[in-house]
Amino acid sequence: MRFAPGRTVLYRNTHHGRVVNVRPCRVVSDDDRGLLLWLPRGSVMAIEVADDGRGIRQMPFREWAGLGRGGSGRRLVAGAWQGPGILKFLPPDVEHSVWFFFDDEGRFANWYVNLEEHAVRWDDGHLAGLDVVAYPDHTWAWKDEEEFAERLALPDHYWVPDEAAVWAEGRRVTKLIEAAEFPFDGTWTDFTPDPSWPIPRELPPGWNRPAVRRV
Repeated sequence: MRFAPGRTVLYRNTHHGRVVNVRPCRVVSDDDRGLLLWLPRGSVMAIEVADDGRGIRQMPFREWAGLGRGGSGRRLVAGAWQGPGILKFLPPDVEHSVWFFFDDEGRFANWYVNLEEHAVRWDDGHLAGLDVVAYPDHTWAWKDEEEFAERLALPDHYWVPDEAAVWAEGRRVTKLIEAAEFPFDGTWTDFTPDPSWPIPRELPPGWNRPAVRRV
């Protein structure tokens, strides 16, 4: 399944089949290298928070896990992405994505590697997207190691089935970074979005369709 350049797709994070984050992104390219997406500043998004409005990183993970399975004690809240636009690159058949961060003037700032299960594509005709189970976020140097350990202590509520595999994937990517190999070779660091692309202001109907997992 390939997505046509210019098409809007939904980038969704899931947990135990529950959609916990939704971001409409524009397809920049989709070829043998992988899928490249653009998330513009001001784009609508939805993220799961506790009923009192706190997010997962605003409380101990044990408290978050105690809110209950199936989403009880949590709700999805719509808002707008306030940061500079982000390029998200999903190489094929790997357990990570690479995000390109830019500053307020549109200049490349840094890469950000998100360790995650590779995305599962879906296309309903009128709506298409990717479902991803996200692992801890890392840049080089490592990031969120204490958070990773905290969440691994509650395996029934965390989405990492194999801690060693996550670390191995991270180490594999750091070798690419150190060697300045693609996509860490300057490719797309001069990216500018097509000015004709409208910024999504509302989530389209069907955004909350059942999650898709790889088989």
